[in-house]
Amino acid sequence: MTSTPPQTAQNAQTAQKALSADRRRWFALAIVMTAAFMDLVDVTIVNIAIPSIQKDTGATFSQIQWITAGYALAFAAGLITGGRLGDIHGRKKLFLIGIAGFTLASALCGFAANPEMLVASRILQGAMAALMVPQVLSIVHATFPAEERGKVFGLFGAIVGLGAVSGPLLGALLTQWNIAGLEWRPIFLINLPVGVVGLLLGRKFISESKAPRALRLDVVGVVLVVVGLLMLLYPLTRGRELGWPVWGFLCMAGSVLVFAGLVAYERQKARRDGSPLIELELFKVKSFAAGIAVQATFGIALGIFFLVWTMYMQIGLGWSALRAGTTGIPFSVSVSVAAAMSVQKLVPRFGRKVLQTGALLMMTGLLIYIWEADRYGMGIASWQMALPLVVMGLGMGLIVAPLTDAVLADVPKEHSGSASGLINTVQQMGNALGLGLVSVVFFGSISDRLAPSATGPAFAHAFMNSLWWVAGVLGAIFLLMFALPKRAPAGAEAASVADEAGDVGGPAGTDEAKEPVLTG
Repeated sequence: MTSTPPQTAQNAQTAQKALSADRRRWFALAIVMTAAFMDLVDVTIVNIAIPSIQKDTGATFSQIQWITAGYALAFAAGLITGGRLGDIHGRKKLFLIGIAGFTLASALCGFAANPEMLVASRILQGAMAALMVPQVLSIVHATFPAEERGKVFGLFGAIVGLGAVSGPLLGALLTQWNIAGLEWRPIFLINLPVGVVGLLLGRKFISESKAPRALRLDVVGVVLVVVGLLMLLYPLTRGRELGWPVWGFLCMAGSVLVFAGLVAYERQKARRDGSPLIELELFKVKSFAAGIAVQATFGIALGIFFLVWTMYMQIGLGWSALRAGTTGIPFSVSVSVAAAMSVQKLVPRFGRKVLQTGALLMMTGLLIYIWEADRYGMGIASWQMALPLVVMGLGMGLIVAPLTDAVLADVPKEHSGSASGLINTVQQMGNALGLGLVSVVFFGSISDRLAPSATGPAFAHAFMNSLWWVAGVLGAIFLLMFALPKRAPAGAEAASVADEAGDVGGPAGTDEAKEPVLTG
């Protein structure tokens, strides 16, 4: 009987361990991508169910705004802090806390007894997403070697595209089916089994990692950002409902002072310990400063459009959630197609002109939409909306995919993590501000007392008025884009990472230039 040579046995053992580790990391990838998908879908799924939520709960229009804006605000305020907490205490630990909290908040949303509870639960859900989402790309960075990340981020891009397409349609189906008489509630409750499975598998398959030199938390900076935004957004959303009281204007003016205080404090903190929430030095880079302005205004445009579009179709035209959801499919598909083309073929050849063409296409789509809404009135059909939606979708796809690369083009490599986190935070804040402005640009042109027969025409008129505002914002974006670099750097891995991060929340404070320390 022959015995196995010791060297052969050792090699077999090593190969088995390598195979096991390989399986673990791909399981870990599936888990974190599922969590990112869950967050992305949760953002897009809610808009389509808003009319059902309003009808069932009796929510006011300002409460409806806060159901969406509260999530965006909490998500934006916590992104950079969530990323830094993961660097300090461990990305796996923060990811698991985030997914557990997100699942709990989803349950609270699904079982909300009144609009106030739903708003509070949505704010909690956004805060938990801010703990969960920044860890996703950090865990991928810690788990996969550089030569495999291209394939991984390709998969990530596919997940993002799938989320953009499936979110509104899934929301429409769940609302339309009225499962167990729960109406809109399953759009939140569907997160429960996904979250529980993700939590259990995440504990088993995700390896712990930390940054070797993580930045300290800037709690005061976070508080100043949240207070400043609340002082601006709360009077905007409640002002019309309360008759635009004087205190509202004083509060909005006071927010400017709070933001000025934030800048002064961040300068002082940078000198003191080098770990501010916002790296103000980055704004000395012209392309970055302009890019941040583009991200913020683009977020405002999207925040306004998607909310008023939903209310126009369902409340104004009286369409079902399913019809509204399927009407948006050409838009989602166009975004995905144009995004893939812009990064792979167009931007390397034409540079910033691709992004500017995207802004012009979106403006063109909006103008076509305004013309059709006016021409066909209450008799407009889904197929007639397809042309403006396709044009807008192509334009948006040309912007969203390459924008982060263009903004980061001239940023020093050592600041890329902080810069990408700030980009994503500003975009979410812009989105929250856009949702707040809906009170002015949409509800501001609707009478407080509408006869049922006048509701449809009033909402249609308010929708067209809102689109003119969005077109104006896109015109400003087009002009700001002249400050972006004419050509983005080709083939930079950090840019690819940041680009994908821009779609789902980003690393938010994680320094991609540093190799992570694996602790488990």
